Amino acid sequence: MQIVLGNRDHPEYGAATIPFPIPREEYDHCIKLLAALEIGNAARRDCQVLEVSGPWPALKRLEDSEVNLDELDYLAKRLDSFDTTEVAQYQAMAEKLNLRGMTDLINLTFCCQQATVVTDFSNLEAIGRTHYMNLHGGCASMGELENLDGYETALLLIDSGAGTVTRYGVVYDNGMRLEQLYDGKHLPEYHYEPDLLTVALSSKQEPRNMEHVTWLYLLAARGKIERAMLRSGIPDPEDMRFRFENSSFPAEINAALDFRQESIYELNDLALAVSRLSMEAQKKLGVVVEMAEPESASQIRHLAENLDQFEFVPEVRTPAEYGRYMIQESGHFDYDDNLKDFYDYEKYGLQRMEQETGMLTDKGYISYYGALSLEELMMEDPAEAYRQEQGVQLGGMA
Repeated sequence: MQIVLGNRDHPEYGAATIPFPIPREEYDHCIKLLAALEIGNAARRDCQVLEVSGPWPALKRLEDSEVNLDELDYLAKRLDSFDTTEVAQYQAMAEKLNLRGMTDLINLTFCCQQATVVTDFSNLEAIGRTHYMNLHGGCASMGELENLDGYETALLLIDSGAGTVTRYGVVYDNGMRLEQLYDGKHLPEYHYEPDLLTVALSSKQEPRNMEHVTWLYLLAARGKIERAMLRSGIPDPEDMRFRFENSSFPAEINAALDFRQESIYELNDLALAVSRLSMEAQKKLGVVVEMAEPESASQIRHLAENLDQFEFVPEVRTPAEYGRYMIQESGHFDYDDNLKDFYDYEKYGLQRMEQETGMLTDKGYISYYGALSLEELMMEDPAEAYRQEQGVQLGGMA
């Protein structure tokens, strides 16, 4: 969906075409485009909708109104998850109720599934089954459906005369109520795509109330974090109260972090580093964290960014298993199966472990072979630490 936005007070400034939902990597750029037009306030509806194009003709009713960018992005994300049936339900009910405000259009996404929309009257049995499902929250047991007379159910629906003809089909609201889940400020929790950390933001100046929080999903664009704070009425990060609801970080990271003491920006940077790792690499990072014992999000991020300096051998829990892995599978030796009874795997495993910076864990063996110490690697700038170390060594040699 493409929406053209402008400044109602200054049409001479031009317009910006924004894609919705806004891709995370384009979010900050879109904010800059709107800032050049002197619109895009985090908390106000100051973007005039000049044109809506795409698969949601019902949203053309927003044209010439003023909207808030993040509300519009939230609505687009909700709609992007809808299936074909929900698309018809949403658009038909938006027309039936003549909804034009962003608050109502967002709230409709949570209840439009209760309505029944008929676009083809040729199969009454299917209409009756669909209607029954809509009346029961979208689900029914196989027994209920087998005993249901869909034809009769459809006739009763049609004969009720409660249908309203719309451009999207004949809609029956089934007593649907437009509940106010969105209050016009605090967008309800909604996970549009997989996230690593869910954070509930609120101002310390307001009472603790989980109904009045701004949800933030990390990894997020930096501008998204700043705007979430402003939307919550938080002018200063020191005035921010946040609580962590869900974490998809490896368990070892969750155990190492004191989330209450961390900067939201450091946590977001950590989320970025972890998101770039495969699931196997994330598992490896968890073991590295157990070994290195970092104390902050930034230290864990440095470990994630230097994961190639660690070797992880899963399922190895004893020196003998490590010795067997090194001799048989690592590729460092020409293994001869005829001599397998003559290898002292435990002795070789212990010897290797004494030479390496490594440890056995319940997930496997982890070892570090980087040039810096682990403490230096986790410093704010490990590359600078390495240059300093090399400088000291060269100076000593000279």
